[in-house]
Amino acid sequence: MGFLGGIVIIVSSFLCVFLVLGLIKIIYKLWWIPTRIQKLMASQGIKGPSYRLIHGNTKEISRMYKEAMSRSLSLSHDIFSYVQPNIHSWTNIYGKNYLQWHGSRAQLVIQEPELCKEILSNKDRAYPKRQSQDFVKKLLGDGLVTIVEPEKWAKLRRIATHAFHGESLKTMIPDMISSAETMLERWRSHEGKEIEVFEEFRLFTSEVIAKTAFGSSYVEGELIFEMIMKLAFLLFKNAFTVKIPGISKICKSSDEIESERLEKGIRDSIIGIVRKREKKAMSGEEDIFGSDFLGLLLKAHHDADQNQRISVDDLVDDCKTFYFAGQETTNTLLAWTVLLLALHADWQEEARKEVLQLFGKQNPNPDGISKLKTMSMIINESLRLYPPVVALVRKAEREVRLGKVIVPANLELVVSVLSLHHEPQFWGPDVQLFKPERFSEGVVKATNNNVGAFMPFGLGPRTCVGLNFATTEAKIALSMILQRYSFTLSPGYVHSPYQFITVRPQHGVQVMLQPL
Repeated sequence: MGFLGGIVIIVSSFLCVFLVLGLIKIIYKLWWIPTRIQKLMASQGIKGPSYRLIHGNTKEISRMYKEAMSRSLSLSHDIFSYVQPNIHSWTNIYGKNYLQWHGSRAQLVIQEPELCKEILSNKDRAYPKRQSQDFVKKLLGDGLVTIVEPEKWAKLRRIATHAFHGESLKTMIPDMISSAETMLERWRSHEGKEIEVFEEFRLFTSEVIAKTAFGSSYVEGELIFEMIMKLAFLLFKNAFTVKIPGISKICKSSDEIESERLEKGIRDSIIGIVRKREKKAMSGEEDIFGSDFLGLLLKAHHDADQNQRISVDDLVDDCKTFYFAGQETTNTLLAWTVLLLALHADWQEEARKEVLQLFGKQNPNPDGISKLKTMSMIINESLRLYPPVVALVRKAEREVRLGKVIVPANLELVVSVLSLHHEPQFWGPDVQLFKPERFSEGVVKATNNNVGAFMPFGLGPRTCVGLNFATTEAKIALSMILQRYSFTLSPGYVHSPYQFITVRPQHGVQVMLQPL
């Protein structure tokens, strides 16, 4: 008994030490670090809402979002207080640069164009992407949008640039036109009636990305799109959920269990498409792996040079990224642009005149698409008022001076795209009005030389690689719609933009179609 008793005492002592060390670690992370950061930033004039133990400000932010989404909004484009209510409210109290908390993670919100430009340009590699976590990690993995490691990012960026720019982009135009024709064929049964275009554009953009990037179709990729959207919903639902250290690893929520199932399902489906392409290539049915995005990824995966080779995980994660981002961004862009043109018949007519002058009743062609100046102005103004992504997050790799502020290492930096796009200081007193003529002489003139005030697709080296792809796709769809229809906003439309990863119309966009 004496020996066993001694063993029990030793084990108990070790357990007590382990528990005490764990408690100290939790206190250090949840209290000591936040208190120190809050004092450090306050000493430099950066203030914000008080840090709350464990949850930070997430409960307040969640409450603000729910309140904003529950109230009706007039047909106004003044959506900053509606889509980012916390940033709008706290900016008025604490200033353009302030500190907020996502759990115990400190976030410095930045709304000065020059500082935003410095962060996103990342010239000295001081402001890398923040490592994605939880539901974001499951949705996008370490794809091009989320990847942190510079060398791996450069490798994947080269592949995507090759796939979505220049001559490669021109070869995608016939598929974009074909998908638009399929969509417009469905619209024939709605002539003279109401049609909900947000869902229509979701089907269209899904078909385009499936055809152009993966050489398949919406039907073949339907299950992937469905699972990705379910996973995106779980991300949206849990955006302000804070995990308690230690406990979350033991007890998984039903949403976490479901997200793991969806993640595996998406991976298995993508691997199935990959194996099918590999089989065709090996049997000689395909010219090696093909020249589309999937083909280029497969070439890189099978590259003889180990330094250029990408792993299966890299391939799958990049496919996930483009299945989601390649569809979601253009979908919202098209929906908001149609809303704006439905509200502004004069600009709708101007855009139609330009389209008919360049293409007549024929399908768009690459040369004409590049000459759509009025259309480009309209798209830019749509992206200004309703940017797909409302915030960009980076972190301080090391202690660094940003403007007049010393930023400690690992502090998160949140660039509010939406607040910059709606700032009267840069855009003038008519900032909330739809005025495409702002962009008649380009972005620099439109922003009064504050280039960092307009960044719908990001800024710097990590500007969205699909920028040209998305705008070309949007121009083709809008051109073909304008050739066939005029449209006005339906009386049933309810204006309720909200942040579901991108800025979406909560109740869709209903318009009345009139054939020309």
